[in-house]
Amino acid sequence: MADPTSAERIPTVICDGVDIVYRVNGTGAGRGTATAALHRMLRRGQAEKAAGVRRVHAVRNVSFTAYKGEAIGLIGTNGSGKSTLLKAVAGLLPVENGRIFTDGQPSLLGVNAALMNDLTGERNVHLGGLAMGMSREQVKERYQGIVDFSGINEKGDFITLPMRTYSSGMAARLRFSIAAAKDHDVLLIDEALATGDRSFQRRSEKRIRELRRHAGTVFLVSHSNKSIRDTCDRVLWLERGVLRMDGPTEEVLEAYEAFTGGEDKPGRAKATKG
Repeated sequence: MADPTSAERIPTVICDGVDIVYRVNGTGAGRGTATAALHRMLRRGQAEKAAGVRRVHAVRNVSFTAYKGEAIGLIGTNGSGKSTLLKAVAGLLPVENGRIFTDGQPSLLGVNAALMNDLTGERNVHLGGLAMGMSREQVKERYQGIVDFSGINEKGDFITLPMRTYSSGMAARLRFSIAAAKDHDVLLIDEALATGDRSFQRRSEKRIRELRRHAGTVFLVSHSNKSIRDTCDRVLWLERGVLRMDGPTEEVLEAYEAFTGGEDKPGRAKATKG
C-alpha cells in the first residue's frame, strides 16, 4: 500500500485555484432565437447581462493535491459544491479559472458504469465492466462476485430482471458493485454508501480500503460522518464553494460538527462516534 505520509508521495490529482461557474438563463428578450444565441456567444459578457443570465459561483478558488494511497472525504452542507468539484475532476465540467491535473483516468461512480433501464441487471454488469476497460474474460470471472457484493439477489432473482424494475437503492448498489470490481487510478464516489443496509455499507467500506492498498486514490462525498470516519484518512470541507479546511479526518470532522451542531445529515439527530 502506498503510504501517503511518506517522503515519496505521488500526486494523482492537483486542483490549482479552481473556479466553477454555472450559468442559468434568465428571461432576456430574444433569448430563444438563433440570432440571439450567436450574439451571446460572440459578446458573452454583455449578452449575459442583457439576457438575464445568472452566474452561480459553485466552487471558488479551490486548491489541493491528492496522493496515491489516500482516501479523501468531501464534506459540507447541501449546495456547498462537493458533487460539482467531483464532476470537474472527472472531466465532466469545465473550470472557469484555474486548472485540474490528474495522473491516470478518474472514474466517477455511475458514469463509467452507466446503467440502462431496459436491459437486465446481468446485461448491465457485462456492459458496465466493458465500459470501464475490463476484458470480456475479466467481466466473466468477476460477474458472480459483483452480483453477490451488490446483494441484488438476496430476495429473489432480480439480476435477470430489467433495471426499470429496481428500486433506486438497488440500482445504486449494483452501480457501486460494478465500479468497485476494478482497481482505479482515481475513484470518485458520490453518496454511494448511503444506499443499502449496514451490511452493504461495511462491504463497501472494506472495498474502498482494498482500492487504497492497490495504490489508488479514492474521493468519497458523504453526509454520513461515520462513513467518512470509517474509510477516510483525510477530509476536504467545502462550504459555499470555498475550501474551508483540509486535514486529518478527525480534526476536520470535529470542526465541521461544531459548525453544524453535530448533525450527521440535515434534519437528523446528532451523530455519535464509533
